[in-house]
Formats: sequence, C-alpha cells, structure tokens
Amino acid sequence: MVSTALQSPDAQYLAAVDRTEELARLRAQAQKRKSMLVFGPEGVGKTRLLLAFVQTQPFALYVPQIRSPREFMMALIENMRLLDKRGLRLPATTNSLSARSLKGIVQRALAELPCMLVLDHLAGPSRVVTGIVKEFSDYGRRPIYFAARTPHMEDIGNLQPMCADRSERLEIRNFTAAIALEFAKREAERSGLWASNLDSSLHSLVEWSEGNPGSILQMLKMANFPRYRMGDQIKAHVLYLDYRMGRRD
Repeated sequence: MVSTALQSPDAQYLAAVDRTEELARLRAQAQKRKSMLVFGPEGVGKTRLLLAFVQTQPFALYVPQIRSPREFMMALIENMRLLDKRGLRLPATTNSLSARSLKGIVQRALAELPCMLVLDHLAGPSRVVTGIVKEFSDYGRRPIYFAARTPHMEDIGNLQPMCADRSERLEIRNFTAAIALEFAKREAERSGLWASNLDSSLHSLVEWSEGNPGSILQMLKMANFPRYRMGDQIKAHVLYLDYRMGRRD
C-alpha cells in the first residue's frame, strides 16, 4: 500500500487500480540510482504512473513530451526553476536563446543538481534528441526514466542500451477484467453517466477495451453524446464501432 504521506490524487488512483506495485518498483530504482524504461500500449496509464512517481521524488525533472532538442532543453530549464533551491543562475526567459546557449545552461545546472530525468513521452525520437538525452544523463550515471509504447529500438532510438538489463524495464499492462470493471463503474459515477442499461454497457465496454483504461475513459466520454443514446439507453455497439473507426464525436 502507498503510505499516507503519498496519498496524492495520482497515488490514490494507483492504489484503486492496483498500480502500487509498479510505483514501488520505480521508487526502488530511484533509491538505487538506476534508470528505468516504462513501456506499454497507448492509454494504459504510463503517464499517470510517471506523474505519481515524480510526486515522490524531490529532484525529478519531468518533461511531458519531447518534440525537438530546443523544446526539451527549455522544458528542463523551466523544471529546474521550480526545483531551484541553490541559487542557480537561470535566465528569466529562454525564448531568444540559441540551442547552444540553452544546452550550456542545462549542463551547468545539472552539474549542481542531484536530479533525475523523467521523460514522457518518447515515440520515435530523432537521433539528435536521444543523443542530447544521453549526454544530459551523463551517459547513464544520472538516472533517467522514460516511457515508450514498446521497448524496441525503432521506438526509443539509441536510448535502448541505457536500460538493456531486464531489471531496468517495467511493462505496464492493461487492467484485469475485474479491476477494469471497477475502474469503469467508478469513472462512470464520477462523470455522472447514467442509463437504464448502464451495467450491461459497462461490461461490454470493458470487454471490448481489453482492459485498457484509456479506451475505457474515451468510450465513457462518448457515451454521453446524443449520437450514442436512444431514450434512456446507451447504444453500446454503435459507440464501440465508431470508437474503433476513430470517431470521437
């Protein structure tokens, strides 16, 4: 169980849907100053897990998504500003600075901060970006936690060797049927979703989602749209077909 001190909204969520084991593994890695690759399908909850993990780490630099080297370095500087308790000389604004200047600022600050890097989300980053990530991680000596959909080379570039050991990889899987149904019922109640066939619809959505929490949340949101209602009932099959076809409204 998560201790009372860690009962943030994300920690409460993790306890409710049985992700406390994964959170404990991340924290154990942090204590050992070891890196970790978190991987799993889209919508499985990797981001929420990393956010809960960051809340337990006083010196975690969290970057929500890496699009370019410049955005990556600007995000790190903004996070350093929040963690700055040592009087780091950080610029008031970074918009006019060159990539080279930004890199120098980050490198000098990292030399003074005993921090870790938490990167979310990596989806086929460029060789330039992953090269900078490796450099900022001091080539494996600074812990780095990053999320990807698979542990394969094509998805995470040349960062893969940083977590080559099996103990440095954490697979996040879809919920079991029982936990997924509990999750769906709670989220339906929280969103105010109601229908005379709600119970049977939730069972169907859980089955069709294969326990993926992101899919469940999206279909619950769609269930409120007039297109998927007939009187006081949810047209679950139509909803699911549209979801599979990529229709979200």
